[in-house]
Amino acid sequence: MSSPIHPPPAQPGDTVAILAPSSMVASQDCIDIAVERLRSRFDLEPVLYETAQQNGEYLREHPRERAADVMRAFEDPDISAAIAVFGGDDQLRILKHLDPDILRENPTRFFGYSDNCNLSLYLWNLGIVSYSGGQVMPDLACDPELHSYTAEYLRRAFFEERLGELHPASEWSDRFYDFDTGEPREWFDNHGWEWYGPSTTVEGRLWGGCFEIISWHLQTERYVPDTSDLEGAVLVLETADDAPDAERIGWTLMCMGERGLLQQFDAVLVGRPATFAADVNREEYCAAQREAILEQIERYNPGIPLVFGLDYGHTDPCIPLPLGADVTVDATKERISV
Repeated sequence: MSSPIHPPPAQPGDTVAILAPSSMVASQDCIDIAVERLRSRFDLEPVLYETAQQNGEYLREHPRERAADVMRAFEDPDISAAIAVFGGDDQLRILKHLDPDILRENPTRFFGYSDNCNLSLYLWNLGIVSYSGGQVMPDLACDPELHSYTAEYLRRAFFEERLGELHPASEWSDRFYDFDTGEPREWFDNHGWEWYGPSTTVEGRLWGGCFEIISWHLQTERYVPDTSDLEGAVLVLETADDAPDAERIGWTLMCMGERGLLQQFDAVLVGRPATFAADVNREEYCAAQREAILEQIERYNPGIPLVFGLDYGHTDPCIPLPLGADVTVDATKERISV
């Protein structure tokens, strides 16, 4: 594959699009909070696109309109970034309505994760870097105050050419702030990332995202890159708050190995699992997920570094990782830079 296309960074005062290529956030208050923070904290001027003002039923019944809003945001030369409001469970349905040529000709920084990973993986196939994270809810609007860690990495993602070196957050949570009661969510100390595998340094392009969405793309076989395009890439994985069974994760990785995909990666990065909304024991679930991943990597691609507990995905605060960008995984010094 040719060199990745890095959409240009925003500049202070630029206009950014807020749109709903997946589903709608439950509360309009969240959008209002995000709009205010984009203005006051980042000096960006948000514009609400049509889908960001529609209800969930309309969005589900109109995948073509959701795709059209994506196209409008990319085609508009005055839009420096497109920010998804929320995740969901059917963005796969909009991909067939996108125009790849127009997207490639008008690369724009896209921010969103979870169901929005569909669009990020689609853009990856076009060579366009997009940011897996940084959407309205929860990143911009989940707490009474924007988390300093979130603000730091969002600022880099909005305005810098490179995300730079990554550092573990000092705390984490997978709970949501209760806007109705004002009860703060519980935070936990972060003890850092967990490193496995050899002490070596690798470089490669980031590919992956939300495990559930990767599974969909493998099942449809319409959007999976050619095996050769993934050679030397770095796989990044995170699981949604439904906490999929560790066995299911292992089976999917096994299938990727049987297809020759898993062998192409030079390193694996795994986001901290979210378990609060699922009926599981957190410590047991995290251990089982880790072992399932390690087992399949050892079977199909032994001798590569793996990092677990990354501040990425359905955990807060969250780094908006640029899928398609080059990442350096230095296991000798336990450092990651993008």
